[in-house]
Amino acid sequence: MSVPRNNRNQEVLRGLVDRVVFHNEENGYCILKIVPEGKRDVVSLIGRAPRVVAGEEFEARGVWEPNRDFGPQFKADELKLKRPDSLNGIERYLGSGLIEGIGGKYAKRIVEKFGPKVFDIIENESKRLEEVEGVGKKRRLEIRESWMKQKAIHSIMLFLHQHGISSSRALRIYKTYGDEAQAVLKENPYRLAQDIRGIGFKTADDIAYQLGVAEDAPERIKAGILHVLETAAQNGHCCFPEPKVVGKAVELLGVEALIVPQIEALIASEQVERHGEFLYLPYLRKAEQSIAASVKSLAALPSAYPSIDEDAALAWVMKKTGKELAESQQRAVREALRHRMLIITGGPGVGKTTILRSILLILQSKQVKIVLAAPTGRAAKRLSESTGLEAKTLHRLLEYQGEGGWGRHRGKPLVGDLFVVDEASMIDAPLMAQFLSALPQGAHLLIVGDADQLPSVGPGMVLHDLISSGAVPCVKLTEIFRQAASSRIITSAHAINRGQVPDLKPASRSDFFFLEASEPDEIRDLIVQLAHTRLPAKYGFDPIADIQVLTPMNRNLLGTASLNHSLQLALNPPNEVKFEIERFQTTFRVGDKVIQTHNNYDKEVFNGDIGHIVTIDADPVKVHVRYDADRLVGYEPGELDELQPAYALTIHKSQGSEFPCVIIPVSTQHYVLLERSLIYTAITRAKKLCVLVGDERALSLAVSKQESRKRFTGLRGLL
Repeated sequence: MSVPRNNRNQEVLRGLVDRVVFHNEENGYCILKIVPEGKRDVVSLIGRAPRVVAGEEFEARGVWEPNRDFGPQFKADELKLKRPDSLNGIERYLGSGLIEGIGGKYAKRIVEKFGPKVFDIIENESKRLEEVEGVGKKRRLEIRESWMKQKAIHSIMLFLHQHGISSSRALRIYKTYGDEAQAVLKENPYRLAQDIRGIGFKTADDIAYQLGVAEDAPERIKAGILHVLETAAQNGHCCFPEPKVVGKAVELLGVEALIVPQIEALIASEQVERHGEFLYLPYLRKAEQSIAASVKSLAALPSAYPSIDEDAALAWVMKKTGKELAESQQRAVREALRHRMLIITGGPGVGKTTILRSILLILQSKQVKIVLAAPTGRAAKRLSESTGLEAKTLHRLLEYQGEGGWGRHRGKPLVGDLFVVDEASMIDAPLMAQFLSALPQGAHLLIVGDADQLPSVGPGMVLHDLISSGAVPCVKLTEIFRQAASSRIITSAHAINRGQVPDLKPASRSDFFFLEASEPDEIRDLIVQLAHTRLPAKYGFDPIADIQVLTPMNRNLLGTASLNHSLQLALNPPNEVKFEIERFQTTFRVGDKVIQTHNNYDKEVFNGDIGHIVTIDADPVKVHVRYDADRLVGYEPGELDELQPAYALTIHKSQGSEFPCVIIPVSTQHYVLLERSLIYTAITRAKKLCVLVGDERALSLAVSKQESRKRFTGLRGLL
């Protein structure tokens, strides 16, 4: 039986860092060659530190462990580093490349000249560095500036590491606040949660605790209340009932008496708004009010198109496209020509694309200027392909400039006569508010979407609220057309939407299958087998480009992390030829399918864009990803947290996309998230083949539950 390491004979080791063999900035893991005090031989030490420089003095607590290949290694549970005192150490430290303007040669000269006082000289009497041969004014200034920067980073990194923050987070904190980092943290550590992506309330609260912030400190209570409202927004709510906010804040903070007074204080300082029984973050209330005002004024106006003979136009467009429009489709076209603002909604196979194409052809023939947009890059691409016209993402259309705000707004509106937005179920309240405020005077608006799909990832249920308010003319399409009716993908999706479990009996020429498997590891193995060998062999799919696994969540054996790991091993295994890099607990390999997880306006890649790694440069390390046919984007190692493997995606991330073949695990392991809109959205992503793998109970559970519709929003009431 192995003894827990901290109980084995731990010892304290001191000495000098000879060189840094490996250091992972993300988690601080390092392999060092060290010279222990009183010894001459170099040995290995394994531990964690925010940053390590050759020449530093170390103190480590841990145990010696044998290693067949490298001899004994010291495994450190604790590792402290400080600037060296010995001349040999100082020389190694300065010459390690840490300080710009000093290499090995200059380090030797400077230490010979000033001895142990060298750090003091650089900091306080840097003019004296010019006494060293080869150091002129330019190099001296470079050395001092670099030293001061390193010193600031060093002390901040040590401070952060003492408070349990990983190196990558520490670097982010330093990049955000610079030399002010320590001051900001001491004054209000809860700012981290507001200002830095990847640091939530829990982390900030841990840091605050270590800095001695009291459990009932007002800034802690306020930060906790805001965190509850921000979490609600992340879960899609625009507002939250006040009693629920209080309950969740008590749960989070462990104090009860002070929560209501601090809610009042947040309302007084306008950081929170109260409307009826609901509390809002102000930006979400403003977004809903703005949408309501724009919609009311648009819907009140009559259409302003050139005069159109509807019967003649319909006959002309059917002849031009060679497609006979059914009665319900003709009615939709007429409505679009009559109204200033119209919603067209319906599931797959009801002919939304045919109707849209007909409307656009008629209006183009009348010289109406048409602008097409969709929420994501892939949805915009599909809209472009189906209409033959250019379509942009809403962010690009509105000229979003990241932190710099929006290029298009009420003061600088868009240009066009008819604006068409597809996949509107994905649009959250802040984005819809921005888009509507940027429409020009006299614009017409056509919104197309499937209100039964998952609502937006961001806060709100805009399409659903617009339809259910009755404030906007709306055409609801329900008739499934002949060609679509033969697809079991489409008939199954409609059955699920009606709350029925679809027919799961296998049929030989079907495009929809259910494969029974009960245990999570059995489901996972079957999915890998299907993607790797069975489906490519039977249908000729490319396992990486054509097949997409969609799963409800990130965690668990059937979450994206686990499935991506298994699928990557099967579909793109490591070999000597393929270069790979590990960052942020993920291995990236040439040939991998990856997804961009944040909008990056500098690189012009957006949340949800899927690409493939085509090359990885070794020195300096750079990963090159191809998006579409013609776009190659480079990532530095520190930017790889924006990428994730994309063999398996969450169903939310797949919205607005279509894939030739989709595989979906359906397991009671996901029961918290399983619900009707989720399964419906996943199935409707499949173009040619959809395979569900799992157990029937989980599927019927999902079909009977409609959780995602339960969002707290105020838009419907405002309309």
